[in-house]
Amino acid sequence: MSEYDIIAIGASAGGLEPLRQLVAGLPSGFAAAVFIVWHVSPSHTSLLPQILQLDGKLPVAHAQNGEPIQSGRIYVAPPDYHLLIEDGCVRLNHGPKENHSRPSIDALFRSAAEVYGERVIGVVLTGMLFDGTAGLIAIKRNGGIAIVQDPAEAEYPSMPRSAIGHDHPDYVLPIAQIAEQLRRLVQGESHASAK
Repeated sequence: MSEYDIIAIGASAGGLEPLRQLVAGLPSGFAAAVFIVWHVSPSHTSLLPQILQLDGKLPVAHAQNGEPIQSGRIYVAPPDYHLLIEDGCVRLNHGPKENHSRPSIDALFRSAAEVYGERVIGVVLTGMLFDGTAGLIAIKRNGGIAIVQDPAEAEYPSMPRSAIGHDHPDYVLPIAQIAEQLRRLVQGESHASAK
């Protein structure tokens, strides 16, 4: 089993293209389960799984409440539901908004950190405000790895800047390098911080 087998990714404004690039860079047979929260309007149908599937090598779908967690799959939060991780399964929750958002990146990150601890890698991408910062701190506190998109290239740099300013992420990388870093970590290659 990989040392890191739970990947939690959060994006907001400007997130579609970075998410497409990241997912396209993950190899088939990827030995981790990937969870994605992207802030979308609750009043619109989300086509994110279909869009990500076009370029990616891994199966992508909206998460279903209670479904088992499997490596090599991508679980996307459906609109207006928090995506939470429990021991071995996925939970959807219509609880209060966090950081004005449902789904909330912090809610995903926090649940992953609480259950899977040092097996988790959290990734914060482009977005406004600061969702993901507290969750990334929780991941680090529980022994996981924190990766943040380089704010210099993020379309909306507030979320990456907040994550960097409030924590000490292990990696601050351009989007083109994040998938490769995830691959290395999941495959157990040694890592040195690259800030």
